[in-house]
Amino acid sequence: MIIAGPCSVESKLQLEQTFKRIYKHIDIFRAGVWKARSSVSDYTGYGDNSLQWLNTLQSIYSVPVAVEVGTPRHVELALAHNINFFWIGARTTVNSFYVQEIAESLRGSDVEIWVKNPIYSDLKLWHGSINRMEHVGLTKIKAIHRGFYHENSTFYRNDPRWDLLKKFHKNRPDIPIICDPSHICGNRLHILETCKKAIEQDVNSFMIEAHVKPANALSDSLQQLNPLELIKLISCIT
Repeated sequence: MIIAGPCSVESKLQLEQTFKRIYKHIDIFRAGVWKARSSVSDYTGYGDNSLQWLNTLQSIYSVPVAVEVGTPRHVELALAHNINFFWIGARTTVNSFYVQEIAESLRGSDVEIWVKNPIYSDLKLWHGSINRMEHVGLTKIKAIHRGFYHENSTFYRNDPRWDLLKKFHKNRPDIPIICDPSHICGNRLHILETCKKAIEQDVNSFMIEAHVKPANALSDSLQQLNPLELIKLISCIT
């Protein structure tokens, strides 16, 4: 499974151009509608108004859309715009209160939810967040491996800790894993190599950030691929 799209929604034109150029090569289009940022001055996504654009595009191109949700309100708005694929970000996974509120807002729905590993290397938090989704009756659950914060400078933006991924898979072999090489690497130059390492770990689903003009991206410009780079990468890993 290939999931791809921009780190964040910036404009209607950006979405349309990116969607049009990659939709034939992907299974699900991802887009950051609301972005949890470290600084109040960082770009936080286009917000609520972009949901209608995404709804229209998924209808035109027959490719479903996935968005990150951090609050029950996000869930409510996304569902109202026919979006049925969600992921919980690494910053949210560390807070059990937030995860529980999101889980309750999804109770009784038939959506698919993906849970990113927490920022810190705590498998109990990762498992616990998945358990909360199961507890409210959700059955379409996947885990996203996006690497873990490391205070020392490394080759990666977020240390992949392949050993922890093995432990997770051993504990929950029933939960499919999606690799997020964009956030593991933080640099588009290393994404292919990281995808190949993930494949060695029996991971065959990927969430990859793509932008029609990465150099102009308002967030995470270094790790986003342009459409041609994305298509080439997909051809190398599928």
